[in-house]
Amino acid sequence: MQKKWKTISCDEERAKALQQTLNINPVLARILVQRGMHLFDSARNYFRPSLSSLHDPWLMKDMEKAVDRILSAFFNKEKILVFGDYDVDGTTAVACMYQFLLNIYDASLLDFYIPHRYREGYGVSKNGIDMASQKGITLIISLDCGIKSTDLIAYAKGLGIDFIVCDHHMPDPVLPNAVAILNPKQPGCNYPYKDLCGCGVGFKLISALSEKLQLGTGLAYDYLDLVATAIAADIVPITGENRVLAHFGVKKINENPCPGIKALLQLSGTQKALQLTNVVFVIAPRINAAGRMDDARKAVQLFIEKDLQKALAIAKLLHSDNTDRREADANITEEALAMILNDTIMATKKSTVVFQPHWHKGVVGIVASRLIERYYRPTIVLTQSGEVVAGSARSVTGFNLYEAIHACREHLIGYGGHYAAAGMTLLPEQVPLFMDKFEEVVAATISSDCLVPEIVIDSEVRFSDLRPSFYNILCQMEPFGPDNMRPVFIARNVVDSGWSKVVKDQHIKFSLQQDKIIFNGIGFNMADKFHLLEGKNAIDLVFTLDENEWNNQKHLQLKVIDIRPSTLRSGL
Repeated sequence: MQKKWKTISCDEERAKALQQTLNINPVLARILVQRGMHLFDSARNYFRPSLSSLHDPWLMKDMEKAVDRILSAFFNKEKILVFGDYDVDGTTAVACMYQFLLNIYDASLLDFYIPHRYREGYGVSKNGIDMASQKGITLIISLDCGIKSTDLIAYAKGLGIDFIVCDHHMPDPVLPNAVAILNPKQPGCNYPYKDLCGCGVGFKLISALSEKLQLGTGLAYDYLDLVATAIAADIVPITGENRVLAHFGVKKINENPCPGIKALLQLSGTQKALQLTNVVFVIAPRINAAGRMDDARKAVQLFIEKDLQKALAIAKLLHSDNTDRREADANITEEALAMILNDTIMATKKSTVVFQPHWHKGVVGIVASRLIERYYRPTIVLTQSGEVVAGSARSVTGFNLYEAIHACREHLIGYGGHYAAAGMTLLPEQVPLFMDKFEEVVAATISSDCLVPEIVIDSEVRFSDLRPSFYNILCQMEPFGPDNMRPVFIARNVVDSGWSKVVKDQHIKFSLQQDKIIFNGIGFNMADKFHLLEGKNAIDLVFTLDENEWNNQKHLQLKVIDIRPSTLRSGL
């Protein structure tokens, strides 16, 4: 698939001034300026994160109310329920809060609850509230959910149950009647950093309670490995406080993780130190798989388990769930691709909507993302769920998926989501009508640019720039993630050294030359572009810089993303 290449612009005067101040490669100075580091102090804080730079938790609206209500519950020996969503952010948040309260409160008065993904759905559930009422619970602390649960929290209030809501999702105009709402995005909240994940908001409540009870900071910092896992999995910006929390959380994962994370790492066979991007692929899928394939409650049980052998037993269950999830994902993706390939009309559409009643509901969102990798267009994958059809949708950059689905609401029972992802339910007989209407809406509103994937490039480099010192500074830019992605480079007028080759019939092992400097690299699933190297024709390539270790020796290599014929005249 042809891709657009877009190079980010930069204030060259600021970059030159910063380069002179820091005495670093001009390419690195340009990247820092692009990411908001214009001055020495901001660059120093970026490269040297400090826990002392975390904001005062008391700046968050309703923090005093939340702490006072919890302390009142302690004094009156009330039963407290910690409630969270079934994904990584929710389960880690529950594990942090529940463990913290266990350290300072009577365990017999504490419980936690994770709603079942399919029986109860997302967020605060009536089942959970009814269970709490039956057990005599009078305070629920909800994490990563609750901000939109106005009716259910009113229902709980009628049963004599108070709510403290810790959430990070955008609030509706009418807020729930909770005793305290902790959410930096709510109106009137002066907390300086708005992009915390749900677990991050819970961490701030733990920090405030620790300060109020004069427990020091150590107890809250014990949970940074879980906070970093939530940050990685929830795809929040890796800026400000998130970057600080992720930095120290990844450090804890590598040096002294909780037994649950240690067990997951053992089962995954991971040997090297992890970075935040590895957490996304190694730890997060195994946690998410619990809710997708079975019951997410065991993810919390894993995180709160203190005995490594018991944690390993639970981790094996999650590992098994993840194996099942991967198998279902692969099978459904293969079936869906075959459906598109065998339907000449579907292959020409501006959208993709596929439906099979037997597909597993827990992986349809993942499959939608897989289909976008092959056919870059708004995609919906539908399956049967009881008497109705349920589906997950994923968008392409620049297209408002939620608005498109909203325009098809006449065919839906319910729907929800945002710009890039959504879910919906509909009656089986409405599926063909919905497919046609969605294609009609997408075809009428999507621009041709949105149907071509875009590679965002940070800067042009020469092979002569790519030295170990350059790479070492790149590594100090970790952790990488949204708004602080691993830098992507372009090198122009590069030729094959004569040693590039196709491996395993699908990948290219590159050996490329520029300015008499040769670099090796790997390009996954790029074999169809090998012809561009033949005859030593000059190419431009887009890549990230990586380090390969072989026989205890390390050397830099290119992780090639895309290549095309050079726009410059070859002089090599």
